[in-house]
Amino acid sequence: MSQPVEHMTPPAAPSKGASAVDFLVLTKPRITLLVVLTTLVGYWTGRTGPTDVALLANTLIGTALVAAAASALNQFAERRLDAAMRRTARRPLPAGRLEPHVAFAFGVVLWAIGAAWLRLTVNALAAFLAIATAASYLLAYTPLKRVTSLATVVGAVPGAIPPMIGWAAARNSLDAGAWVLFLIVFLWQMPHFLAIAALFRKDYEAAGFRMLPVVEPEGSSTGRQAALYALALIPVSLMPAFLGMAGRPYFIGALLVGVAFLATAVHFMASPSEPARARRLFRISLLYLPAVLGLLVAA
Repeated sequence: MSQPVEHMTPPAAPSKGASAVDFLVLTKPRITLLVVLTTLVGYWTGRTGPTDVALLANTLIGTALVAAAASALNQFAERRLDAAMRRTARRPLPAGRLEPHVAFAFGVVLWAIGAAWLRLTVNALAAFLAIATAASYLLAYTPLKRVTSLATVVGAVPGAIPPMIGWAAARNSLDAGAWVLFLIVFLWQMPHFLAIAALFRKDYEAAGFRMLPVVEPEGSSTGRQAALYALALIPVSLMPAFLGMAGRPYFIGALLVGVAFLATAVHFMASPSEPARARRLFRISLLYLPAVLGLLVAA
């Protein structure tokens, strides 16, 4: 059974041992890097002329700041829950290396600077999208994780907005191409996160997170949903070729990697409670997105 928050072991008493590395960990660098890369792809595919290096740099800087802020504030909000999970217990807040109010202030300042940076150096639409991304992540996805397994679907929305920020920076509008990029990243996230949830089911259960593998430990719905989302991803990933965003090489490459991703998801569906299959799906998901986005950038 999951442990109620009020009965969990509280985080260690804050110490004065915080370092620059702790603040870096607070920003979840790998997630922030993914956000920056998908934003870059959005700008690159959305541009209509020569690359404006200054505009691109300002877009990536502002987006990275807002993404880092969202991660920091998420860790602030979930510090007691993180203390209940082995894979997150050594983060700066549950381990007591940072004061909660310091982490909160750090996140708020990053958010304000990032949003202002985008508004002043890019455009209002890009700034709005970045603010909406962080707000939906913190105010919808984060609290819903302890309420319903549908939180994963909700969380995939802010995760898919960054390429739209890049597109908005390039065009100051959201055309069909921006929504296709959104759908590609949105659909990709579902098998990716379901594999993670299956791998760390016991951790999520201990923290009271109602991930699908926690709600249904035998895993049939988890496996079925992973396969269905991977299947839906194939036609959506081919849409750039029909919208004139890419040509035949992209179409062929996206189809091949999409089929490989689907085959891995189907393999996972056959035995979703088997860690080796979940781990394989997770690893293939890490290869799929860079492959498709790389093909799109090269188109």
